[in-house]
Amino acid sequence: MFAVPTPAPDVKTEHIRTIALFYAGILTMMVVAQLFSFEEFIPLIESFNLPGGAGAGTVIACLIVVAEVFALPFLLRMRTSPLMRVISMLCGWLVPLLWLGITIWLNIADVQTGNVGLLGTKLELPVGWWATLYSCALGVLAIWASWGMWPRLDSLKGSVKK
Repeated sequence: MFAVPTPAPDVKTEHIRTIALFYAGILTMMVVAQLFSFEEFIPLIESFNLPGGAGAGTVIACLIVVAEVFALPFLLRMRTSPLMRVISMLCGWLVPLLWLGITIWLNIADVQTGNVGLLGTKLELPVGWWATLYSCALGVLAIWASWGMWPRLDSLKGSVKK
């Protein structure tokens, strides 16, 4: 057996549950809005002229949505394998890193777009440094939730059997 689902470890403080649920709610709102107009979300990210061209834009758009979805099991303290819990936690870190990179790029590069894409294309949010600060705030929430619900790495040894 490769992986056995286990309950989430205890949280360090009761406030961590609130922080994690708040971050999960934000990610859920973002991913639903992005998936609602996904056929337009990919061209929006491609229009940012990110390094790597249109192909990189497509990969980044897909990676953002997948990371937002896969971050939820850790934040919601779902019953998963310890390895999946770590992967889910890392996805929670990846989301703000990707958005931080995109928003900084949009602010320093000469990109002519009116939508930053945080909530897809149906709800347009203007480009600006506020989006970079928002991405940093998401990073703080991810780090805070991870600190309070850090998966015990010694439990990984028991989930992977030779």
